[in-house]
Amino acid sequence: MSRLRALAALATLTLAGTLLAVIPSTPASAAACATPWQSSAVYTGGMQVSHNGRNYQAKWWTQSEAPPGTTGVWQDLGACDGGNPPPGGSCSHPNWAAGTWYPAGSIVRYTNGQYYIAKHDNPGYDPIISTWYWDPYSCGGTPPTTNPPTNPGGFVVSEAQFQQMFPGRNSFYTYSGLVAALSAYPAFSRTGSATVQRQEAAAFLANVYHETGGLVHIVEQNTANYPHYCDYGQPYGCPAGQAAYYGRGPIQLSWNFNYNAAGNALGLPLLTNPWLVQNDASVAWKTAIWYWMTQNGPGTMTAHNAMVNGAGFGQTIRSINGSIECNGGNPTQVQSRVTRYQQFVGILGVPAGANLYC
Repeated sequence: MSRLRALAALATLTLAGTLLAVIPSTPASAAACATPWQSSAVYTGGMQVSHNGRNYQAKWWTQSEAPPGTTGVWQDLGACDGGNPPPGGSCSHPNWAAGTWYPAGSIVRYTNGQYYIAKHDNPGYDPIISTWYWDPYSCGGTPPTTNPPTNPGGFVVSEAQFQQMFPGRNSFYTYSGLVAALSAYPAFSRTGSATVQRQEAAAFLANVYHETGGLVHIVEQNTANYPHYCDYGQPYGCPAGQAAYYGRGPIQLSWNFNYNAAGNALGLPLLTNPWLVQNDASVAWKTAIWYWMTQNGPGTMTAHNAMVNGAGFGQTIRSINGSIECNGGNPTQVQSRVTRYQQFVGILGVPAGANLYC
C-alpha cells in the first residue's frame, strides 16, 4: 500500500508540474527596438542595433555584416518591439531593415513611424533617401508624410559665395548639383545655430577644395593607383573591374567597399557602375556628403559630428585623411586645409572656432 501511495503522490506531482508548464506566465514586455542596422555604418564593441525584429549588440568592430551574422560578432539580445501603428491605423507591416531584399509592392514601417511601399525591387535601400525605389504609403487611414524637400530653407552658401570660393572650378561641379544633393542628408549644414551651420558648410567645402585642387579634378590623377582600389576580400568583389574604383568626386571616393556602402545608402548602383560619380554632378556631391555625414574614416567621429558637436575643424581632417596628415604626418597639407577653411568662414561671415589642427 505504501508503494501505491508513493506512486499516486508521484503522479500528482507530475500532473502539477505539467499544469505549471502549460499555464502561460505573463509575458515580459519586449525591449524597444534599437536603431536599425545599416550596412554602410561602422559598429564598435557595445553598440546596439535592431534587425528583423530583434536587438543585437556588437562585440567588436564590424561593418556590412548583417545580424545575426556568421562570425560571432553580434550578440543576440532578444526580440524587440518596433512600436505600435499610428493612431487609427491597422497596419502590421514589418519594420524596414537595411540589407533585406524587398520586392516591388512590399510595405514597411520606417524608423520615423511612417509606412512606405516599394515601387521597384531593391536590397533594403533607405525609403526617405531612395525615393525612386519607395513611395510613402497611407496605412489604415494615416496620411503619408512627404519626403524632405530638396533644399529646405535654402543652402547656407549662396551661389555667389560658391563662385567666390571656387573661381577656377571645373564646370562639372555645378552649384545646382550640390543643392540637389542636399536632400540625401537634410541634417548637413542644417544642424545647430546659424553660425555652426555656416562653419560646417565652410569645413566641408574647404576639405573638398583641398581634395580636388579647387574643384578642378573630377577623377584621381595618378592612374597607376587605379588597380589598387579593389579589395577582393569583400564578398561582392569588384564587378566593375579591378581598376574601376579609383578616386572620384569632391571627396575622391575610392575602393570597392566605399562604392558599395555609398551606393547602398544612396540607393544607387555604384558598385556596378562607379562611373556615375564622374558623370552626374548630383551623384558626385551626394557621395561626398555621404562620407561627411556617415564615415569616421581614420578618425573617431564623422566630420559632421566634429563640426556640430564642437570638436573642431581639425577632427574633420582626421576623419578624411588623418592617418597620413595628422599627428605631424604632413603639416603642410594640414595647413593648406586650415587656411582654406579660414578663408571660407570669412566669406560666410562667421568665426573659425577652436581646434583647427589635428
